[in-house]
Amino acid sequence: MMMMKKVCNSAKMCVVMLLMMMMLLLGEASLSMTAVSCNAIELSPCLQAMTSNSPPSETCCNKLKEQKPCLCQYVKDPNLHKYINSPNAKKVGRTCGVPIPSC
Repeated sequence: MMMMKKVCNSAKMCVVMLLMMMMLLLGEASLSMTAVSCNAIELSPCLQAMTSNSPPSETCCNKLKEQKPCLCQYVKDPNLHKYINSPNAKKVGRTCGVPIPSC
């Protein structure tokens, strides 16, 4: 707190510093969000587990976690909907700690 008083000696300076910190945080958030490329093919390591009763591999779980921001897009896709919403896919999601969203 004492350091903030020294740095923020005026209200204007405090506002400027706060805005700069917010810009930095938002910049980092947008970088992490754009790092994911929504490509259903990335989930191919999960195909065996989603179409059978076999457990998901570590690679499958990692890919599912990586593609988590894209799952609603996949659920809404008429070509992927039946796979993503299948009971086995939901089981794979739960096992990996990435539940399939209802969008």
